[in-house]
Amino acid sequence: MTEYASKGLFGLLTPQANTTAELEVQILCPPGYAALTARLTSDRPTMEDRLIDYVAQMDDTITRFANAPIKAVGFACTGASYLVDPDEERRSLDAIAQRRGIPFVTAAQAITDALNCLGARRIGVVSPYGDSLHDAGMVYWTARSFDIGPIERLAGQEAAFHPIYSLSGNASRAGLEALEGSDVDAIVILGTGLATLGTLLGRQDQRIPVLTPNLALVWGMLEALTGLAPTRASLDPWLDGSIWAHRYRERMGG
Repeated sequence: MTEYASKGLFGLLTPQANTTAELEVQILCPPGYAALTARLTSDRPTMEDRLIDYVAQMDDTITRFANAPIKAVGFACTGASYLVDPDEERRSLDAIAQRRGIPFVTAAQAITDALNCLGARRIGVVSPYGDSLHDAGMVYWTARSFDIGPIERLAGQEAAFHPIYSLSGNASRAGLEALEGSDVDAIVILGTGLATLGTLLGRQDQRIPVLTPNLALVWGMLEALTGLAPTRASLDPWLDGSIWAHRYRERMGG
């Protein structure tokens, strides 16, 4: 492998203006693992159009890694999965994985796998999306046989550089606090661009598992390297932070 990724080097695909996914993945990666990032780019006028464009250009984006010895690719963009036909997306990703000989994991699929490992059926949702993407997301999760329980929506500043990426960790914290104590099997905080690691470590109600796209994605990529089916036992250390909490505190100067 390489000097700083003796156990595995990942390729991370993240939207062009996302200021969170890359940094959270760096913190989440255990010692011996690292991620190289390729930015998904599009000049389409709306967020929804850009998300669809990211999927259409995905294979070309991966070529930016050239012959770097990556062992898996992670797609850190849940919103794009809501807007494309799921069967078409799966066929496309499977073709890329087969052609390149490495696993391809999407954040949305990693969340699905994690929820299934938890045996979760009824989920609470913290959503940072605007109306159209939010509605598409709820259709997506319902189609995967999850019962959508209480939803807490976060309002971004439209005048900011991005309505989601400009949200602080306080936004995810407030969203989670609004759902704590709910009658759900798990809570999902959506949006790879929403800062969540401090929120996960600071939550008060430890009874309900809480998932985020970036956390699920790193777990999912590591699971894919084993070639074994994901398990609850492998997921638990990610949920309680024991694998990554010390790196978060070091990054934040704590």
